[in-house]
Amino acid sequence: MGTNGSTMLKPLRQGLPPLDPAAVSNAASCALPARYEAVREARSFTRRTLDQWDVGDRFDDVCLVVSELVTNALRHAVPGETDRLATPQAPAVRLHLMRWTERLVCAVRDPSHETPAPGDSDDFSAESGRGLFLVESFSDSWGWHPLAGTLNGKVVWALFRLQPGE
Repeated sequence: MGTNGSTMLKPLRQGLPPLDPAAVSNAASCALPARYEAVREARSFTRRTLDQWDVGDRFDDVCLVVSELVTNALRHAVPGETDRLATPQAPAVRLHLMRWTERLVCAVRDPSHETPAPGDSDDFSAESGRGLFLVESFSDSWGWHPLAGTLNGKVVWALFRLQPGE
């Protein structure tokens, strides 16, 4: 399963050259509203971005993972409707896409400090509760990290290895 805390970046380095945050070749992000239509917006943003970066052939796997990460953030990390009425400035979910030569990272920031956990259901025909199992199955690794400083919440990320020249 995914990793957290101090081991958050370890899976980003396994079998690959060291990760230099300054060496990112492409990066894009978008704020997503606290409503389920945001999942469609996240998929559209991901398609446009991957097409611009000429890695559109990875769209199906990346899009599935982005959809699951955004859905989980909306379902489990964003305050409910009654809470949003009390605090209309509730933080939005933010999607980040970062590309290095041999890897692509999708990261979703949300306002919760709760540890992401797979659903309790072993029923893979169930309509919910499989999100992180899908993330683990379609990405090369995933994890999460709590935010510090003035940022509140956490980031859940998934890594995709890219072929050289992809």
